[in-house]
Amino acid sequence: MTGLLIFAVIILLGVAIWQLSKIFQLTKIGAAVYNENSEVATDKDNNVNGWLMFAFVAFIYIFTIVGLVKWGHFALGTPASEHGPQYDNLLAISFWIIFTVQFLTQFLLHYFSFKYRGKQGNVAYYYADNDKLEFVWTIIPVIVLAVLILYGLYAWTNIMFVADEDKEDALYVEVYAKQFSWEVRYAGKDGVLGKANVRYIEGVNTMGVDMADPHAADDIPASELHLPKGKRVIFKFRSQDVLHSAYMPHFRAQMNVVPGMVTEFSFIPTLTTAEMREDQKIMNKVAHINDIRSKKSEELVADGKPALEPYTFDYLLLCNKICGPSHYNMQMKIVVDEKADFDKWIADQKTLGTAVKESQEKPAEGGEGAPATDTAAKDTAAAVIPQDTTKPVAQAAQPAAH
Repeated sequence: MTGLLIFAVIILLGVAIWQLSKIFQLTKIGAAVYNENSEVATDKDNNVNGWLMFAFVAFIYIFTIVGLVKWGHFALGTPASEHGPQYDNLLAISFWIIFTVQFLTQFLLHYFSFKYRGKQGNVAYYYADNDKLEFVWTIIPVIVLAVLILYGLYAWTNIMFVADEDKEDALYVEVYAKQFSWEVRYAGKDGVLGKANVRYIEGVNTMGVDMADPHAADDIPASELHLPKGKRVIFKFRSQDVLHSAYMPHFRAQMNVVPGMVTEFSFIPTLTTAEMREDQKIMNKVAHINDIRSKKSEELVADGKPALEPYTFDYLLLCNKICGPSHYNMQMKIVVDEKADFDKWIADQKTLGTAVKESQEKPAEGGEGAPATDTAAKDTAAAVIPQDTTKPVAQAAQPAAH
């Protein structure tokens, strides 16, 4: 593949040099003379290029329409958060403006290229300026962009601003990123997340929670992100190592996860996982994916390999920053439950204080009653939160904000 790329570069470089030599020849005094062997464009050449302009604008229109019809189903579809419709509305307005402007400007550009194509003996008409025309094509983009920016700021404020009364009843969840996995921690019954710093990472305490903080013991770590429908969730994001980006596409939510600081995002889930699986657009996508997997399974079975399992829709937390070689695999399942189901699930989870206490009391493999060893602590950590094996857990040199 590398050899083919080098070969293509050499060929393109040769073509570029050849074309440059022709340009230098045309710039010589007296070289631009019309004759049968001249490379100066003739009326026939200009006519051909003029009609090609129309052909190209037709190609742009046809490709745009075909693209929307053929690949339009890849759009995310129904939003699953309260702010999602407003976000989608802003995006739709922007796209309609872009498509409208593209349709008009591309037609005018190619039409005038055809209309005023070169003809032997014609001299370009010099038109100095027109204040009214300049004003019109300046003020229209200014107004359109101003409206878009103001609407965007309005949407941004509505999405990012959380009233104090809403914060009091909100669920606080910390999302912790590290190469190449996610961990989550729920605020306990006190509704406050304990302070944390990577310097405290040890054993089952893989998120570096300060266990001396009175708010820390009742925090609840989990390897799967569950959210209650209809309740505001305030996310606190931290990174252990490099820059990550927490991306939850179906909730129209994304926030950078920056080492050394805490970033925040909030939304209210509006559709449970079960309800989203019944959404017609999601059902069509799942059916399409399973058709592809079914055909692939036939090939695998023919080769004596196991067939692929059918795909089932789930919300996902993804990393949207290229954070290393296993970035593509950095994801976590999100489950949106009805409030009663969520309350039952969270009640079954073990608090961080309990997990730490059990890891300290767990006897070493060498004998009963012995103090817990580092190996025993790590075994307990694996039982509470699956560990990533591609990178060491502790990075004491990297600070993190509380």
